[in-house]
Amino acid sequence: MALPDRAYHFIGVGGIGMSAIAQILVEQGYRVSGSDLGQNRITAKLASKGATIYHGHRADQVPENAIVICSTAIQGTNPEVQRAQELGLPMLHRSDILGELIAQHRRSVAVGGTHGKTTTSSLISFLLLRAGLDPTIVVGGEVSAWQGNARLGHSSILVAEADESDGTLVKFAPHLGVITNMELDHTDHYQSLEQVVTTFQEFAARCAVVVACVDCPTVRSHLRPDISYSLEQSESDYTLRQVQYSSQGSSAHVYERGCFLGELNLGVLGRHNLSNALGAIAVCRYLGVPWASLAAALPEFVGASRRFEIKGSWDGITLVDDYAHHPSEIRVTLAAARLRSPQVVAIFQPHRYSRIHSLLTEFGGAFGDADRVIVTDIYAAGEKNIYGLSGDQVAAVVAEHHTQVSYQPTLADVQSHLQHTLKSGDLAVFLGAGNLNQAIAPTLAALREFRAISHPVSAG
Repeated sequence: MALPDRAYHFIGVGGIGMSAIAQILVEQGYRVSGSDLGQNRITAKLASKGATIYHGHRADQVPENAIVICSTAIQGTNPEVQRAQELGLPMLHRSDILGELIAQHRRSVAVGGTHGKTTTSSLISFLLLRAGLDPTIVVGGEVSAWQGNARLGHSSILVAEADESDGTLVKFAPHLGVITNMELDHTDHYQSLEQVVTTFQEFAARCAVVVACVDCPTVRSHLRPDISYSLEQSESDYTLRQVQYSSQGSSAHVYERGCFLGELNLGVLGRHNLSNALGAIAVCRYLGVPWASLAAALPEFVGASRRFEIKGSWDGITLVDDYAHHPSEIRVTLAAARLRSPQVVAIFQPHRYSRIHSLLTEFGGAFGDADRVIVTDIYAAGEKNIYGLSGDQVAAVVAEHHTQVSYQPTLADVQSHLQHTLKSGDLAVFLGAGNLNQAIAPTLAALREFRAISHPVSAG
């Protein structure tokens, strides 16, 4: 199957998911254009590959013969959407195009789950690439091994991250479907865990083979995977024994259907990443990758961007960027941080009023592995505050479980506070899916200037 030989226009092309699909289409030889409110590294890369990129949304930017691609975030009031409707142009959701790409590849892999799908899909892609299997890759994070979030391969294998946030996961029919876990999130779309489960069950029914982590009790109760993996359930197809954690990573013995495969060594931190790695091993073994190839490549994986990404250090202080924005993600990220440092400072930007409203109590107890917690104002992500929530309310709930909590509303407040309170040995973890990471570079610069004036040091 091939996509129609038409021009493709992406509204909101600078987004991580949209840009990956746009890049694949450009590299396949299609005419691609796109617009976004801001220009960034991603849009510059697309332009360098031949896409026509527009700054801002205007009706006259829509090609008259194009297929127009939108994400769920694009509203009907967008002038380019309105122009496309006036011209009677075909309008597709990004998931429709991704579904077509999945259908083009006989050995497609789609990775879904409430948490861990970016790292798991990136790790599967990395291991297949190292094994010489030349996969096409469409993931939700940038990875240095292929310099971005997408790669056009020339084999029958495609690895895609399958987003469940808007329910479009059910459009995909991959050969291999991976489900890492199922929890309630994206409460702007889902009202209950039961709705989340139904979506994943519909996805699983469309997969030829289902690979799932049965450590998740919801997965265990509602799915019957063809291939299971687990850190806890010894009867699973893929399991680990003799697990050891350190500040530099993890190691374990890997068992495949009860038989010892070999020793796994992983450089990315935390129990959750061991689980992600085990899922990746299960997929790669199904696709025929020898264990020796996997064992050699696993220690080389450094993770995707914004997944415990170390951004810099000064005077014994290390700053880390992490995308965690759900209570479960925050817990495992801070547990990994604790492995690396005895002094953990969590800076949390709450993301979406709907999520905070639904999970406020759970957020309160998510920061146990942090010595100090800083909470900012809520990042709206386009939502209206119909719940009357504020960042100081989130801070107050966290303070019910934690003695060291500070409310710093803006990114400038965060920078100023950290400049004066961080001390040598601190690991400062910036948590959130919004724009909190924009405070990291200014904070590092302020630390260098402030500390140099206070007591001159050399860079760490």
